[in-house]
Amino acid sequence: MCNNCQNDKKNLATTYSPKDFEDRIYKNWEDNGYFKPSDDHSKTPFSIVIPPPNVTGQLHMGHALDDTLQDIIIRTKRMQGFNTLWVPGTDHAGIATQIKVEEYLRVNENKTRYDLGREEFLKRVWEWKEKYGGTIIKQLKKLGASCDWSREAFTMSDELSKAVKKTFVSLYEKGLIYHGYRIINWCPKCATALSDAEVEYKDLPG
Repeated sequence: MCNNCQNDKKNLATTYSPKDFEDRIYKNWEDNGYFKPSDDHSKTPFSIVIPPPNVTGQLHMGHALDDTLQDIIIRTKRMQGFNTLWVPGTDHAGIATQIKVEEYLRVNENKTRYDLGREEFLKRVWEWKEKYGGTIIKQLKKLGASCDWSREAFTMSDELSKAVKKTFVSLYEKGLIYHGYRIINWCPKCATALSDAEVEYKDLPG
């Protein structure tokens, strides 16, 4: 074995350290715009809108699996010559985020949302969104997600809120949405309707 080969073997790390390579590689991808769609309109478009994670907390293994599969698909299509776009974003999660913030206030400050008042409580909710929304985006980047970050969306942004209202009105005018009487899930404490996914059932004796 040559001396150079022996020296290289001695300098080779015994374990792989992601931080020594992956941040630098990912930054290079971003700086060179590899995740953005091409201006070449002759290419067949292919896009994915990431199912936006809730800002109630951090990503879990389910997100890691799902986002990795989406990344595999978008990278494959990119290499096949499609004009690809993977749109990232986060979801406000409504009542679920409110409950998380209320729980934080109760445990850490021994306060309720009524102690804070409406405006201060809303401020705390937005602070929560900034903290955990930012954490989620950092986690996605650590996973190597090849999203176009210049198009990052939030489900309560002005643009998306206008789109939702416009779509709702359009569906209503077409007769696809109507007003009627239905049994709903109602939370007397929060004074709001709940989706089936937000309801927990308990068996009680009697």
